[in-house]
Amino acid sequence: MFSTDLNFTRDTWRNWLTQLRSFVLAPGIGRTARVLFALVIAAALATNSLNVVNSYVGRNFMTAIAERDRLGFFTQALMWIGVFAAATVVSVLGRYAEDRLGLVWRTWGTRELLDRYMARRTYLKVATLGGIENPDQRISEDVKSFTTVTLSFILMALNGTLTVIAFSTVLWTISPTLFVVGVLYAAFGTVTSLLLGRPLIRLNYQQLDREADFRGALVHVKEHAPLVALAGREAIFSHHLHHRLERLLENAGKVIVVQRNLSFFTTGYNWLIQLIPALIVAPLFIRGEVEFGVITQSAMAFTHLLGAFSLIVTQIQTLSSLAAVVARLDTLINAIVGDHDTGKGIVTEVDDTRIVYDQVTMHSAHRHRVLVADLNLEVHPGQNLLIRGGANDVRSVLLRTTAGLRRSGTGRIVRPGPRQLMYVTEQPYLPDGTLLDLLHAGNGDPPLDVGHRDEVLEVLQLVGLESILARCIDVDVDQKWSSLLTIGEQQLLVCARVLLARPRFVMLERLSVTLERATIHRLLAMLREREVTYLVLEPDSDDLAAFDLVLQLGEGGTWHAERVTRGRADGAVGGAR
Repeated sequence: MFSTDLNFTRDTWRNWLTQLRSFVLAPGIGRTARVLFALVIAAALATNSLNVVNSYVGRNFMTAIAERDRLGFFTQALMWIGVFAAATVVSVLGRYAEDRLGLVWRTWGTRELLDRYMARRTYLKVATLGGIENPDQRISEDVKSFTTVTLSFILMALNGTLTVIAFSTVLWTISPTLFVVGVLYAAFGTVTSLLLGRPLIRLNYQQLDREADFRGALVHVKEHAPLVALAGREAIFSHHLHHRLERLLENAGKVIVVQRNLSFFTTGYNWLIQLIPALIVAPLFIRGEVEFGVITQSAMAFTHLLGAFSLIVTQIQTLSSLAAVVARLDTLINAIVGDHDTGKGIVTEVDDTRIVYDQVTMHSAHRHRVLVADLNLEVHPGQNLLIRGGANDVRSVLLRTTAGLRRSGTGRIVRPGPRQLMYVTEQPYLPDGTLLDLLHAGNGDPPLDVGHRDEVLEVLQLVGLESILARCIDVDVDQKWSSLLTIGEQQLLVCARVLLARPRFVMLERLSVTLERATIHRLLAMLREREVTYLVLEPDSDDLAAFDLVLQLGEGGTWHAERVTRGRADGAVGGAR
């Protein structure tokens, strides 16, 4: 299990910095990122230079007004317009470079995380071990927030540093006292903002999860609308939705309260920034020590300098959101890259020539009961096996344990790899896409294309789906198969995929739920023709003509295996009681 507690530590920051370094040094993309980042830095330098020039032009403009200098007034006005025009161009180009950099970063970050998540069935391990809520949202929305907010904060910190360098000298030359007051005032604001805003990290973390929970529940109702209606579960789902909404709104209310308290301080803090320069510099003007324009220049310089020093004060809510996103992504990354193999449970080995159950004992999810005890059985190519008896969950666990999706138990299973062992489950799985995508075996095999049309048509005709092309228009057009086909047609399409792939072995789970008996016999005959060995899981089948072995499952984990001769089970292979 992964911890769901918010643990925002030094390691989290280290991973944050690691992500930054990986992005900058990434082959290909890293070069583009460095060029864009250089443009952003150049824009920041130009912006701060123009701000300093603007402070002097503004000072001279106000002084010309105070001294009734008409020529100076028009000259400084034209210079001010020129500075504004240059600042506009630099600002727009800088923002464009920043947005492009953010898009490049998000593209790289999402693809990297997505590749890790889908590799080696990591998505299954994360889902099985639990503790990671809404990994889909973390990969999509959190990566977007991480790149956007991180980039924005880095650029604000960079811009703040340049602002401090540029305006410290300006402010010091006007009044050393004003400079010292500004530093002390910014330090006071930073410490107070951190104390008031600290709860936002935890609350924002929770808010992201609760938003995703509510949205996920709504999506579930949408995707299962007919089933919800048939089961008459509207009241229950409505209750669940309202409960998730209440949890979401409750947490959002806490966020608002903290933000209110924080806003009381930050709003007053920002108002005083406008007053402090006048309180210190105006007496200098009254005594005739400075000209009138210095008052406006000091206000501008003080505002810029305090904005740089007060980055945490002004961005505390953004920083709290960033902290929550970094913590959530850190948890997901640790889950993805972590070693989930505990070394316990059923051991799985790969051998494309056989399927072996060696002293395999399978437990229920929480080890409350033994499902199969000390199973010893070996299946070679051409030995078609019927697995019958036992409860539905026992047969389902046997299939999923063979596939490596479950490990609860002891013993060793030897089985072929994904190319040579395929699975057809009781509930057909047909993701949206083209017919060619659907019939592609995957597992590293080359994809099907329109050149395989004749082969695809032949197999569809064999399984009785020649009419499918009339409804799906063409083999390379995206379709929503769950709406287009009946449940039986969906299962036939899954079987057609197996026939096209021709693996060495296939496990078929309860085909009788979706297909007629005659159709099942025809499919098994086609598998035998293609030398595909099948392991059929059916609860109570007595038709043994298509099988060479029978594995009879019993109560309490017992089992009995027999050979089939002339359609009758008459030769014991092994058993446990």
